[in-house]
Amino acid sequence: MKDWQKILVRNTAPIIDAIGIIDKGGLQIALVVDENNRLLGTVTDGDIRRALLKQIQLSSPISEAMCTNFVSAREHEDVLALMRQRDIMQIPLVDKNGVITGLKSLKEVVSTPGLENPVVLMAGGLGTRLRPLTDTCPKPMLAVGGKPILETILGNFIAHGFRNFILCVNYKSEIIKGYFGDGSRWGARITYVEEHKRMGTAGALSLLPERPTMPFFVMNGDLLTNTNFRQLLEFHKAGGGKATMCVREYEFQVPFGVVTTNGNALVSIEEKPKHNFFVNAGIYVLNPEALDVIPEDTFYDMPDLYRTLMTQNHSATCFPIREYWLDIGRMDDFERAETEYDSHFCSIQNG
Repeated sequence: MKDWQKILVRNTAPIIDAIGIIDKGGLQIALVVDENNRLLGTVTDGDIRRALLKQIQLSSPISEAMCTNFVSAREHEDVLALMRQRDIMQIPLVDKNGVITGLKSLKEVVSTPGLENPVVLMAGGLGTRLRPLTDTCPKPMLAVGGKPILETILGNFIAHGFRNFILCVNYKSEIIKGYFGDGSRWGARITYVEEHKRMGTAGALSLLPERPTMPFFVMNGDLLTNTNFRQLLEFHKAGGGKATMCVREYEFQVPFGVVTTNGNALVSIEEKPKHNFFVNAGIYVLNPEALDVIPEDTFYDMPDLYRTLMTQNHSATCFPIREYWLDIGRMDDFERAETEYDSHFCSIQNG
């Protein structure tokens, strides 16, 4: 990689600086060095998200989030064999003193193929909170930024190499099927699952005509996000769980002074405290065996699936979304999406 210097970050720099380097560098990695350019650690998108889950602040030094158990190589070594052995996409090159001299990426050596992992998009909802707009149009087909919401979702997945889509449809399904067809217009393959009654996000998966053979995505069809889905898939596989749920940080401020008491004694007053939570973002990655716990022909929502998996002691992981994300559930969300679309999705719109 010729411009590897652009992905170097000092160990004293804040995490937010590393995020900018990772996003702009296009290789999903930043290299942490000291004042003499000695390699101290690496930082990937996954490292950043794990730090966020630990409530580490973005203003904290990158040394609190970096991985020190990294793989490096010398110029003369067979880096391709090392990449395949360790299942990694990049290897920093160092000299005998540990000073960074370059970076080799798998993309330089072999072309990156498209990904066959299925993407299941839930597009059968009634959208009652968006009436009268949804009286004649299914919610995923409402136009934001000059195109249906569902087309923006599709384009984002395609931009990250995914081509295999399954649309679960119900309400006014003929409009969705008539617009997208078999997906060939986008260089994709689209098939459809017809829901004849409300099945819930997880229940609809029991209708899949074929069981997936690899991890697959499930996503609500009324979300706008520029999440990197390839990074999400890698995060899921590295986590080793049967299911990964995307989560979004949500802040709630109590509009009053909160009083703590002990009997009738006043202990403390906290004025308008803020509380932070992680909320379900409506995007999931599941291993095929997660389907085994879903009952047939029964309404079953995605939280039900995760509760069952955890009850049966199957591991589930969380992927914190730090990118743009908006759930278009109400009219004010729809209006907000229209005003924010160009600043977050112009590359998809023009692609």
